[in-house]
Amino acid sequence: MKVLVGMSGGIDSSVAAYLLKKEGYDVEGITMLIWKPDSPYPAPLSPGSCYSPDKTEDLEKICEVSEKLGIKHHTVDCSDLFESEVLHAFRRDYMDGRTPNPCIWCNQKIKFGAMIEYASSFLSFDYFATGHYARIRKTDCGRYSVSKAKDLKKDQSYFLSRLSQQQLSSVLFPLGDYLKSEIREIDEKLGFHEKGQSESQDFYGGDYSELLDADDRTGEIVLENGQVLGQHNGYWHYTIGQRKGLGVSYSEPLYVVRIDSANNRVIVGVEKDTHSSHIICSDAVFGGYDDFDETKIYQVKIRSTSPGLDARVRRAGDGFELEFIDYAKGAAPGQSAVVYDGDMVVASGIIESAF
Repeated sequence: MKVLVGMSGGIDSSVAAYLLKKEGYDVEGITMLIWKPDSPYPAPLSPGSCYSPDKTEDLEKICEVSEKLGIKHHTVDCSDLFESEVLHAFRRDYMDGRTPNPCIWCNQKIKFGAMIEYASSFLSFDYFATGHYARIRKTDCGRYSVSKAKDLKKDQSYFLSRLSQQQLSSVLFPLGDYLKSEIREIDEKLGFHEKGQSESQDFYGGDYSELLDADDRTGEIVLENGQVLGQHNGYWHYTIGQRKGLGVSYSEPLYVVRIDSANNRVIVGVEKDTHSSHIICSDAVFGGYDDFDETKIYQVKIRSTSPGLDARVRRAGDGFELEFIDYAKGAAPGQSAVVYDGDMVVASGIIESAF
């Protein structure tokens, strides 16, 4: 069986390729290039970003690891699609006052989508694998689901929650049953990287507002009752739930609770104003099941770092409605809400409103 492994030059993807070869798979590596030389988007200051013009060191490391493993390596240019499907969408959502999650869209549409489709046009392989910390589970009803990794501190199931049944049916996550410390130990023994190799960063690694190409524009910071507390230089510099850097004072700590992009206003409130008992989500992708048990209590993550919150869930239009047993804090339209049954992803949807 042949496995195509997505390789970034980092520890995780390098060890993933090694583990699969050790298991007896016929392994080849592939790397997607997402930078366009004529891109209108600025290069990040951090060289460790996914979206970066200089990938020379990464490609050299990938070639070095591939040579040690005795595997072939390929590159595919996904820059046009990355720009249209990830960067354009990121800019559009931010300027609409939403908080997008580009890594989720990149996984669904590019890394596990377009890249595999393009690779299939000139390569033959049975599975695609990455160095993500997650597991694949097949339920009794025959559906596939992303499940949490053994190492919960490194678990990336949230970012993989929008993968389709077709995508999941041919994906392998060889690191899902390992702790990060174990993967580092394997990497050091194999001599792939120096001890203490730093972690890779997110897709941009800089100030996201740099990608928006928006000139500063003075607007008001207000309470829900309309009381003006101060001014800002553009609503796109703020995200819902933000507390630090507001530049205004009040009798209690303030948080961003809503963004009015049409009027360039940032609405703030006290902590209780960030609480929501209900959230409406759209564009659902289902994992282990194709519907919800409305009598069941599920666990829901409304951002990658949030703890699972107990909630009842029911379908609503092309998405679902969440009714929290307690409350969710700082729910931001544009982010993904991921519904879990224990460790298994049941569904993922895009937050539209919270109340």
